[in-house]
Amino acid sequence: MDVMTQLQRQWREHTAYLRKEGYLDDQFEQLQKLQDENSPDFVAEVVSIFFDDSEKLLNNMAGALEQKVVDFKQVDAHVHQFKGSSASIGAMRVKNLCIEFRNHCEAQSLEECVRCLRKLRYEYSLLKNQLEYLFKLEQQIRAAVV
Repeated sequence: MDVMTQLQRQWREHTAYLRKEGYLDDQFEQLQKLQDENSPDFVAEVVSIFFDDSEKLLNNMAGALEQKVVDFKQVDAHVHQFKGSSASIGAMRVKNLCIEFRNHCEAQSLEECVRCLRKLRYEYSLLKNQLEYLFKLEQQIRAAVV
């Protein structure tokens, strides 16, 4: 099996794994359909913006939860924004965790919100590592074509 075929197989298998394990949903596939030869890095660029925004939102959530008097509406606003951006790229596990987190914000449960933030950071980290690997495979495939 040549290198190109092997890389393409790895990419397909990893994409299938990400869907099977619930990291990604149909929205990610829709995003991929917008990518073409004129914009070969479209998905990676959109996801890179998501990563930058996510880091800020996670830090904002943490800061808001560390206040003496927690403004749960403010925390919820950050979680709501994170849920929306996660949904827009198809990050299903992160989006679903945001839904749980918002319920705890509504209940004003500091302990549960802190627990959800920890889980959210963990899931986000897993997603980021998985997508970075997928994009690395894409770069290797493009490099093998040239």
